[in-house]
Amino acid sequence: MIQTKTGLLAEAEAYVQQIFEERISSDYVYHDFPHTREVVEAAIEIGLQYNLNEREMRNLQLAGWFHDVGYYGGAEGHEERSCELATAFLQERSYPEEDAAVVMGCIRATQLPQKPDSLLESILCDADLHHLGNEMYWDRCGRVRQELLQTKGIIMSEQEWVDFELGFMMRHQYHSEVARELYSKRKRKHVKQLKKQKLRLHPEAIEAMEEAMGEGKKKKKKKKKSKKTEIELKEINLGRGVETMYRTTYRTHVNLSSIADSKANFMLTINAVVISFVLTNLIPKLRGETWLIAPTVALLGTCLSALVFAILATRPKVTEGKVTREDIDQKKSNLLFFGNFYKMELEDFHWGMTEMIKDSDYLYSSMTRDLYFLGVVLAKKYRFLRICYGIFMYGLILSVLAFAIAYSFSPTH
Repeated sequence: MIQTKTGLLAEAEAYVQQIFEERISSDYVYHDFPHTREVVEAAIEIGLQYNLNEREMRNLQLAGWFHDVGYYGGAEGHEERSCELATAFLQERSYPEEDAAVVMGCIRATQLPQKPDSLLESILCDADLHHLGNEMYWDRCGRVRQELLQTKGIIMSEQEWVDFELGFMMRHQYHSEVARELYSKRKRKHVKQLKKQKLRLHPEAIEAMEEAMGEGKKKKKKKKKSKKTEIELKEINLGRGVETMYRTTYRTHVNLSSIADSKANFMLTINAVVISFVLTNLIPKLRGETWLIAPTVALLGTCLSALVFAILATRPKVTEGKVTREDIDQKKSNLLFFGNFYKMELEDFHWGMTEMIKDSDYLYSSMTRDLYFLGVVLAKKYRFLRICYGIFMYGLILSVLAFAIAYSFSPTH
């Protein structure tokens, strides 16, 4: 079996992951590092069935790792920026020019519309869009829509989105025989589901289908049915638009919370390291070097204060964890947050959720309250983080100045 992981490939993976974490905006919720990793895995799956040799497999995986790193400069022209980063990375490691050219060709081939010229290019193109024919399609489809909204401000109605996605699916085709065998069946299923959605969203399409099947009724009845269908479809569109809004808002809140926690964890780590260094290296010298006392105390105070606010930013709040049936009857409770129900009996919780599902106004009201309190928690997190970073920045400056002044007046100096 071909070895699919080498030292170079491990370096490439770590390098690409660092670029995604440090340089590429989190607004790219589809073109992110997990997507890149999935593309590489799909490329390996297809490549192994073609019995590629070790050299071809390595080139294919390198192209997979680097194919989207150019998103640090936006979607437009990202393939060329990806090639620039990949070229610099490979040149530093004296990678053969002939193989590097193969890698660049694969990366450029992923540009839409895809036009691969070789087997490796075809495999990478198919791996890049393998989600069209697997179980992840609907999740990835939603991420593409959210990414367009967050990065380009493109807002599509449900009807516009279905038309856009169906058009893309109909135009796309897999280039390699193996990819067609792996993904075409499920892709056809997704296309069929999209067509059903299109029929629900386009009344005229339903009428045309009925006429073609010879099931058209009298003109008067058809008008009444058309009017009724139009009203129902408007309600469906409104409901889906509301659901999309809540889904997008929830995802944004979760992403912001994750960012806040990452920043707080970074401050916890760095301040803990500084405090450990001070306690083990500077404190033992204070008896003989009294001039170190003031700057050491300033540095410790800065790190401890920043540490406290970083902990406050991540410290969870303990809630009561129980609501009564009376609260549910009066629509005062929010069962969507675990802190409100973790002490409830399963029977009461199940009954409460059933009541909420039956009443759409109650459900949307609960979701709205949940979003509000998520926002309150986020505001608190970021307020503590702002204070934490402010203390750390200004305190560190003052500590360095204190060390400089104390050193200049020290007996040793």
